[in-house]
Amino acid sequence: MKATGIVRRIDDLGRIVVPKEIRRTLRIREGDPLEIFTDREGEIILKKYSPIGELSQFAGEYAESLAQTTGHLVLITDCDHVVTASGNGKKEYEGKPISKQLEDAISERKNFLASRNDAEFVKVTLDDAGEFGQQALSTIICEGDAIGAVILYEKDEKSRMTETESKLAIAAAGFLGKQMEQ
Repeated sequence: MKATGIVRRIDDLGRIVVPKEIRRTLRIREGDPLEIFTDREGEIILKKYSPIGELSQFAGEYAESLAQTTGHLVLITDCDHVVTASGNGKKEYEGKPISKQLEDAISERKNFLASRNDAEFVKVTLDDAGEFGQQALSTIICEGDAIGAVILYEKDEKSRMTETESKLAIAAAGFLGKQMEQ
């Protein structure tokens, strides 16, 4: 654990303010759910809650199946990072924070099929090298909230993605959203 040197008092309602610098660094926004943990030494640990993280093993198996069927790289994200990746190139993406572009696409509940030169095409992670040329993206909606995305990614410019890939991404996002509601 890393000390910040910041000390805060608990108010009469039991609240404590998480400093703005820490919220910005950890990408915590107003209304974001935080999970509370305690340990044996009496420490309280706050962790940003990821509903998709609850299904990470299931999402990983689903992504693996989709990648094997389509031959594309499949990424499943929450609103902050890539939860799971499957297919050729997965190590470059798994666990990495998502880009602001993708964050905006999720919050706007977008579903699209795009090539690298299209205006809708988004970089998936902050350090995305841009070697992929096509993507099918669908936002995962759970109980009315946008909680992540399913992305099919393709490097080969000659192998064009079609409406089929777009519909697969939409179906996967819909299925994962329904699984979260149960």
